[in-house]
Amino acid sequence: MDTQTRIHSSPGKEVRPIKKKEGSGIKRVNINVEVNLHNAFKAATAAQGVDMTTVLMEFIQNYVARHGSAAPQKKGRRQ
Repeated sequence: MDTQTRIHSSPGKEVRPIKKKEGSGIKRVNINVEVNLHNAFKAATAAQGVDMTTVLMEFIQNYVARHGSAAPQKKGRRQ
């Protein structure tokens, strides 16, 4: 592996490159999840043969369909 694709975060561990989606209109969402919950979610989705992103996308789509989307707020300082 060449030095441009390998990132050293700690000895012996390799970091996967971030997959980039084609086209525009994609927003990356990062959340903090307790390790045990993450591991259980990963195992559950793998057991069902789906990936975690697919399950989360379906949840978000169902949530927005059920609860609607709020009108965009005016940009400015947070209070």
